[in-house]
Amino acid sequence: MFVERNGYYVLIDIYIYVIMIKVINMIINLEELLKVEIKDEVIVFQTDTVYGVGCLINSEVGVNKIYEIKKREKRNPLAILCANIEQVKELVVDFEMGGKYARKFWPGALTLVYLKNDNVGNFITSGKTTVGVRIPNDKTALSILERFGPMAVTSLNLSSEPPILKYREVVSFSKQVDYIIKGNDLSSISSTVYDVVNQKILRQGNIKIG
Repeated sequence: MFVERNGYYVLIDIYIYVIMIKVINMIINLEELLKVEIKDEVIVFQTDTVYGVGCLINSEVGVNKIYEIKKREKRNPLAILCANIEQVKELVVDFEMGGKYARKFWPGALTLVYLKNDNVGNFITSGKTTVGVRIPNDKTALSILERFGPMAVTSLNLSSEPPILKYREVVSFSKQVDYIIKGNDLSSISSTVYDVVNQKILRQGNIKIG
């Protein structure tokens, strides 16, 4: 196949051309994503903290893909992002255990760890009885969560590396995921994680509890 480069037509391998088109089609605007239906697809999108990679919470196939992409050990659970408190209540036991923190800091960079109910599969929580949930303060993330529902999400990075903040670094994952949503460079850190069951901080971020 011939393509034009700097006024000249050059021959490129058809296989490379197909890969190029596939990668381009994976990198889309938010508006384009909201028009499609998803099942087991893995999506990369910005949040109010770092870039995340996620899938629907009922997709064990999608969750397994995420573990493979990150080279993450299965003993480390994923968190769930939600669009609103109503979605959170559908996933946890006794929302009011952390209700005062949720109402004060959500949407925002605070993950609350609750006892999970049967709507959350063990494949998300690594067999644990608890699950971390959060409502992000980001229009892109919230639009996705409102359209598709709660998603199992973790930071986009290899498990041995720091979370990704720069959009140009996100594109390097284009062959491993189904969709990358065009975004901006971010300048935050991962969320504070607070265990409402045992009342202790598991990870300190910008939000202070206590």
